[in-house]
Amino acid sequence: MAITLPDLPYKKDALEPYISSKTLDFHYGKHHSAYVTNLSKLIENTGLAGETLEGIITKTAGDPDKAGIFNNAAQIWNHTFYWHSMKPGGGGVPTDAVAAKIDASFGSYTNFTEQLKNAGLTKFGSGWAWLVLKNGTLEIMKTANADTPIAHGVKPLLTVDVWEHAYYLDYQNARGDYLDAFMQHLINWEFVNSQMT
Repeated sequence: MAITLPDLPYKKDALEPYISSKTLDFHYGKHHSAYVTNLSKLIENTGLAGETLEGIITKTAGDPDKAGIFNNAAQIWNHTFYWHSMKPGGGGVPTDAVAAKIDASFGSYTNFTEQLKNAGLTKFGSGWAWLVLKNGTLEIMKTANADTPIAHGVKPLLTVDVWEHAYYLDYQNARGDYLDAFMQHLINWEFVNSQMT
């Protein structure tokens, strides 16, 4: 199965002014693309060449000898999920099934946003903040570097990338402002709801 760079679900300028087309030129066009190129080379002529991306991730997770393969595969998966976690005109209070689940799991939408923002702010260095479904309950999870919930058997519903390349051109070191913009203006709640099933 060939590893390819998936199309963005919107045009590169569609998330402006919150995420600029210049950021997407680098983040998608260079970083995400490089993971695809690297992984394709790493798995060439190996038993992993015919695997799905998810299969590569689960088969290499925790294996120090395959860390390069895992990191590139997981970053492709994480970034693809991140692009779909956003949409133009998104953000704000959720609707449908996830809205009730957020109230049941966090007490309120406000508590949820505070916990997600805190996870993003306190992820030291590079990584991800996630909304996940675990044992029927929503939880906030953070992962370092390329790590991903699917490597731990946990179902992701939403992610925000807190590697500096995700926001530095637009927000410099103001990670909190980027997280606020993500929650208030970008979250694709339709996508989140679609992951609930």
